[in-house]
Amino acid sequence: MASVPSISYSIIVRLEVPAGGAAVSQLTSAVEKAGGLVTALDVTGSGHERIRVDVTCAATSTTHADELVAALRSVEGVTIGKVSDRTFLVHLGGKLEINSKVRIRNRDDLSLVYTPGVARICTAIAENPEDARRLTIKRNTVAVVTDGSAVLGLGNLGAMAALPVMEGKAALFKRFADIDAFPICLDTQDTDKIVEIVQAIAPVFAGINLEDISSPRCFEIEARLRELLDIPVFHDDQHGTAIVVLAALYNALKVVGKDIESIRVTMSGAGAAGRAIATLLMEAGVSDIVAADRVGVIHRGRARLHGAAEWFIKNTNPRGVTGNLRDALAGADVFIGVSGPNILSGDDIATMADGSIVFALANPDPEVDPIAAAEHAAVVATGRSDYPNQINNVLAFPGVFRGLLDAHSKTVTSEMLLAAARALAKTVSDDELNPAYIMPSVFHPGVSETVAAAVRQSVEDVRRAIVETGEIPAQPV
Repeated sequence: MASVPSISYSIIVRLEVPAGGAAVSQLTSAVEKAGGLVTALDVTGSGHERIRVDVTCAATSTTHADELVAALRSVEGVTIGKVSDRTFLVHLGGKLEINSKVRIRNRDDLSLVYTPGVARICTAIAENPEDARRLTIKRNTVAVVTDGSAVLGLGNLGAMAALPVMEGKAALFKRFADIDAFPICLDTQDTDKIVEIVQAIAPVFAGINLEDISSPRCFEIEARLRELLDIPVFHDDQHGTAIVVLAALYNALKVVGKDIESIRVTMSGAGAAGRAIATLLMEAGVSDIVAADRVGVIHRGRARLHGAAEWFIKNTNPRGVTGNLRDALAGADVFIGVSGPNILSGDDIATMADGSIVFALANPDPEVDPIAAAEHAAVVATGRSDYPNQINNVLAFPGVFRGLLDAHSKTVTSEMLLAAARALAKTVSDDELNPAYIMPSVFHPGVSETVAAAVRQSVEDVRRAIVETGEIPAQPV
């Protein structure tokens, strides 16, 4: 798949050109000939002989950005000044800050906010710990926890390098659900220590969002924390991904006119996200899922099994399919990729059933070129923002946590995840639904509120069921 200019490789080039002539108009042409995209051109200073111009342009990589600068330098009369990487500028000093909700203007304010007045609040919480939700930041605060072992698609970068991602996650919590989230990057990858540390800091938070923790350790960490804590523990790489995939599938199936109970699904990727997606799809009614990893199709007779593959053996591939991913893809109604780039071609997609659906979610490069896939599939979605039908976790996790926190939920169940997926799917109306629009924009108004309302109702339904039956619903695995 050919790379296209991206805002994540956007630069601002400050330069000077002669005041007369065609130099200014030649700037855009030079960038475009070099394969870039000019997104802004601002005159920031002017004199009789020279003009200062800030050229903002998008590149495909850091190397390509250097090539764009060289192209601008080649324009006659241009003098290059400062070159700024917009992504690094956004991150200068970090993306978060802490502000007080109350003003401290005088001695009386100080006495109320801190000592001696605060002692009364401490005593009240000691007598009734539930008051912490009412009288502290706990009621609206989530910990975004990582050990840096699986940062985005970059691998094991460690705690420090994971911090920008966790900051970004916290910023999204605030922007889309008004939740105060805080990045917690742990400088250990010992499972026991991680569980112990998160348990120790839990009193501050109303929820735990696990992030970028490698498989299979993430399964044990999540399961143990759910047993130990009385607040919801949610692994976004698993359950957030599963919610948005199921929501997209609901709408894609409407487009192609198929029932979820009768489809055949082929998956590429058997890690944390793959297992969570498969689990939720089965909860929603899918009965035929075949998964493949780097070795090939996961089936009962295959050797060299490890990690989540053992779960897939016990729960998927009812027809006993063997071979490689391409073998499993033939005749399938749906392909879901959460693996790696460029492992399939358009010809492979052509072997799928009529009215096929392709979710190629590897980032930044999908499992199959979306343009090639669209020649054969009825609906194509990716994880990228520069193609139609972006499947993005930010559509789910802010609303899910908003609902959990508002309902004072102590856990997360499969029914809550299903409720979130159904609600997210319904934010696209039948009048809006088409092959190029099965998922709303992350900026679509009301998405988080709709998902939150569904989760709140699900929490209430779970509580009612416990009272009526005495049975506690199963948590997602």
